[in-house]
Amino acid sequence: MSRTTQHRRVRMALAGGGPGAFIGPVHRMAAELDGVIELVAGAFSRDPEKSRAAGEAWGVAADRVYDDWRTMIATEAARPDGAELVAIVTPNHLHLAIARAALEVGLHVISDKPMTATLSEAEELRRISDRSGGLFGLTYTYTGYPMVREAREIVRRGDLGRLRKVVVEYSQGWLAEPIERAGDSKQAGWRTNPEEAGLGGCIADIGVHAFNVAEFVSGARVAQVSAQLSRIVPGRMLDDDCNVLLRFSDGAPGVLIASQVAAGDRNGLRLRVYGERGGLDWSHEQADRLTLNLLDQPVQVRHAGASYLSAASLKATRLPTGHPEGFIEAFANIYRDFAAAIALGARTAEGVPDALEGLRGMAFVERAIASSQNDGAWMSLEDFR
Repeated sequence: MSRTTQHRRVRMALAGGGPGAFIGPVHRMAAELDGVIELVAGAFSRDPEKSRAAGEAWGVAADRVYDDWRTMIATEAARPDGAELVAIVTPNHLHLAIARAALEVGLHVISDKPMTATLSEAEELRRISDRSGGLFGLTYTYTGYPMVREAREIVRRGDLGRLRKVVVEYSQGWLAEPIERAGDSKQAGWRTNPEEAGLGGCIADIGVHAFNVAEFVSGARVAQVSAQLSRIVPGRMLDDDCNVLLRFSDGAPGVLIASQVAAGDRNGLRLRVYGERGGLDWSHEQADRLTLNLLDQPVQVRHAGASYLSAASLKATRLPTGHPEGFIEAFANIYRDFAAAIALGARTAEGVPDALEGLRGMAFVERAIASSQNDGAWMSLEDFR
């Protein structure tokens, strides 16, 4: 929804995201891109000096830069002009506590994925979300891409026919070496530490993205998983490579591959969905294109922003076709949809992954870990709907 139809900006506080963070600044830029959200407060770091430095750099009033998130939530909730929305961009082990504190005082929450550090925490947070008066959303970034939304519409319309197979892969190489031991990589440090990341490494960091986008586009739920998770780099405490077989609820098979030790790869997310009449293919490294292959027809390459695309895709596009949009814009689509729901007083934010999607993501992580520990035994996700 554009600024002209929303009429006002939603006031946001940020928990985390200070100096040294990767995803925090992305959240801030995305949230403010369309002018529908204003960053008014933050507890940007556990280090008060770093928090103040971030607040000054981002134009936040000094008296609304806090030393810790607990003080921020309590103070902002009591102000007549206080934040309405808390964005959580901390390591995973803090997600539940921050979300609970915000929701219980009536604030809305949007969180980076995964929803929590453990499945039991995710179940608790879903209960809290369901009984609170606030909205809860997750930034599964790739659901915000225009051509991912176009792919979803193609499947929804039945253009591919009955689902036959889903293949999703997400390969990175940034952890091909034990950079967490050097002590100069904040991102590698917490992501490979079970005390901060939770039980899953690669499976929880990027595997959940692959899982989520596969369900988002296919419209089908994964019913069972059989997984082999590996620690390729010697001495690493959490998995860094994942190979998972999927069974969807309608019987269709699937394959999910996620790796952070694929040396030389950058951010290689790719999704292929096949039905009885054809298939589609989307790659993050060519995010503005979607390839459609229908039986006995020429290959179609669809481009973001083109007039022939669905309304869902065009709504997520800001520029004319041929002008590439990317990661921050996809993030911004999620924030824009969430802000519109807040401004309208809606009970749900259409198109934004919610607590159920977060719960399913954590169920996927823990069931995949359990499967791997049991020689790839099939594990059910049927209880998480």
